[in-house]
Amino acid sequence: MRWIVYPFMLLFVLAAVAAAALGTAVILAWPKLPSLESLTDYRPKVPLRVYTADGHLLGEFGEERRALVSINQVPVMLRQAILAAEDERFYEHPGIDFIGLARAAIANFASGERGQGASTITMQVARNFFLSREKTYNRKLYEVLLSLKIEQNLSKDQILELYINQIFLGQRAYGFASAARIYYDKELDEINLAEAAMLAGLPKAPSLYNPVSNERRAVQRQQYVLRRMLDAGFIDQAQFDEARDTPIRLARAARRTAAPAVENPVHGEYVAEMARQIAVEQFGEDAHNLGIRIITTVTMADQAAAYKALRDGVQAFDKRRGYRGPEAFVDLGSATTDPDRMDELMSEYRDFGDLLTALVIEASTKEVKVYRHGETIAISGKGLAFAAPMLADRAPQARRIRPGAVVRIRKGDDPAWELVQLPEVEAALIAVDANTGAVRALVGGFDFNRSKFNHVTQALRQAGSSFKPFIYSAALEKGFSPASYVDDEPLYFPAGVTGSKAWEPKNYDGKFDGSMTMRDALVRSKNMVSIRLLQSISPDYAQEYITRFGFEAQHHPAYLTMALGAGSATPWQMAGGYAVFANGGYKIEPYIVSEIIDGNGRTVAKVDPPVAGRTAPRVLDPRNAWLMDSMMRDVVNRGTAGRARSLGRNDLAGKTGTTNDYVDAWFAGYNPDLVAVSWMGYGQPRNMGRGETGGRAALPIWMDYMKVALEGAPQRDRPRPDGLLPVQHPDMKTPDYYYRENPPPAPLQPELPDIPELRYFMPDYTPSNDPSVNAPRDQAPAPVEERMLAPLRP
Repeated sequence: MRWIVYPFMLLFVLAAVAAAALGTAVILAWPKLPSLESLTDYRPKVPLRVYTADGHLLGEFGEERRALVSINQVPVMLRQAILAAEDERFYEHPGIDFIGLARAAIANFASGERGQGASTITMQVARNFFLSREKTYNRKLYEVLLSLKIEQNLSKDQILELYINQIFLGQRAYGFASAARIYYDKELDEINLAEAAMLAGLPKAPSLYNPVSNERRAVQRQQYVLRRMLDAGFIDQAQFDEARDTPIRLARAARRTAAPAVENPVHGEYVAEMARQIAVEQFGEDAHNLGIRIITTVTMADQAAAYKALRDGVQAFDKRRGYRGPEAFVDLGSATTDPDRMDELMSEYRDFGDLLTALVIEASTKEVKVYRHGETIAISGKGLAFAAPMLADRAPQARRIRPGAVVRIRKGDDPAWELVQLPEVEAALIAVDANTGAVRALVGGFDFNRSKFNHVTQALRQAGSSFKPFIYSAALEKGFSPASYVDDEPLYFPAGVTGSKAWEPKNYDGKFDGSMTMRDALVRSKNMVSIRLLQSISPDYAQEYITRFGFEAQHHPAYLTMALGAGSATPWQMAGGYAVFANGGYKIEPYIVSEIIDGNGRTVAKVDPPVAGRTAPRVLDPRNAWLMDSMMRDVVNRGTAGRARSLGRNDLAGKTGTTNDYVDAWFAGYNPDLVAVSWMGYGQPRNMGRGETGGRAALPIWMDYMKVALEGAPQRDRPRPDGLLPVQHPDMKTPDYYYRENPPPAPLQPELPDIPELRYFMPDYTPSNDPSVNAPRDQAPAPVEERMLAPLRP
């Protein structure tokens, strides 16, 4: 008997000692447990979110992507899926599942390792909020004690709510509401049983069961959760079968299939980044974690129209310039039989919108076969037209399309696939409410993921002839009128006058048409007339005058080349300047953020902009504004922007702009309510190609946007202000107007003063990227991309 009694006595003594030791440990550890304030006053890191004026999400910033929900907002089937996967007896145990603990202890003892746990949902909450994930007995003891303390202070529903909002689920998603948006682009109450089961399977190992990176294992885990729900009686066999067979459609399917998908349907990345910078400026780096919501001024419809117009315009330009060849070449070897290897070869070439990366596996003049994420796509017929020169035998070997070539493909309108390429040129578009300055749309480049440089706010570029209206406006203030005659005759400034090389400016078409009215000169964009006007009023006066439109004098040196737009401006500044003409003479400030709301739902900042005609300052005589508007309407009706007549409106005005050597192309235009400015050029300034003028490269972008933005808007005529007197020369078909006391002589030949000072000239010089410095033409300018200007603030 002693061989039986003594061992039992020993076990009893050991158990008593262990119990005493455990009790002592509990007594000593309990007072040291942390306060539960972080649970009872739950304040998670909620990301900064940026929205359009009409409530659509533009961007989200923060380490943790999170959306908070109450337990009542969580669908019952999702709660059941979570319980089935993680803690079926959650509503029955006191925070610790002793049966599960015993099972795990036996398994660990048998294996000699500490690999298996039995964490309840309460224990996971304790660990996520207070403890590390290290597998030690000491940490496990604290986890158990904290779980008991949590259960004493919070209800089961409160604990489950914390878990549902706090748990990490991959893809930077914290909480099930955020995960539903990221994985399915759905709100929590929109997911189905199959999707709920897949989400419920993520907490165990988000990286291992992530459906974006490992679909096979994600499905296996989902099936396990469904079986557990069936065994627990949460669902019946019919529901199980239906959920098991329901295909999962992920929001980011474009990364794994040939079908393009957009993570965010509103392409407002540049707007969102500007808003983020404003938030950080106001609240510091904590702005990313405070749950701040920023409401911008852009609308979804306008932003979508601007994005499409710019992309279409850039790609139309790119097609005119021809196919350059594949982006790169990789060594296929035997990879054509190994999809994983093919995906690896393509991994460093990302998609840009609808321009998708593909790998050529076969190529001929009749058909090209490409591989993309497990699918082979055959392209033929019209789909090869653009790239045909690089399929011919005479194509240079270094640029020929052949197996191993990395190319771009896009769904055409047919909807057959076509070979395309990633454009090198950049563009920008900004649209502004003419009366308040609220930005309706802003696209700072072809693709934010390719270049985050915002060409709307950061790129100082020569404005070319789109700057002429400001010189003409200054001339009106000096006594000229649209009916004033000015010579369009050659100008020549010898080296003895300039102090350097001789300067002989030209018109764009190389022709001279003699004496003409200012109105006709602007309509036809005559350079000689602009230079003569600036000579007459003096560059010093013009440099000071343009500041009333919001331009900075230092970026527009007082030289005669100012008449040709040789100074530098951003599209943002140009939009603000043209708004003065559009609204009848009032200075408005473009702004992008209308309201900032903190994490508690309180409005902490709201913009109340000056409004034209009410609170905005008048900076231009209403007669001057009306005359300039009249002349720029003629630019659209019968001048260099004549193709805009196809929009079928009579209230459009604007001016094209093209710089020397076709480096920059502009169109700035408006109707009385909306100003839009489009620009195109290379990030590193260079010739875009002969004929790529503002009217050809930039105007179509403006037109495509305005067609959508003004749809349904009534046409508006601006009434002629008092104080304008008619003047009609014998050769004029209709009268024009002036507003000085004495009508100008007919024809007016302005007296051109002697210009002895060298600073009035810039022959053979062009502004560098620092407009206060004049660099010789043969000196390469510093890259524009390196001139980083902080985005303008409201």
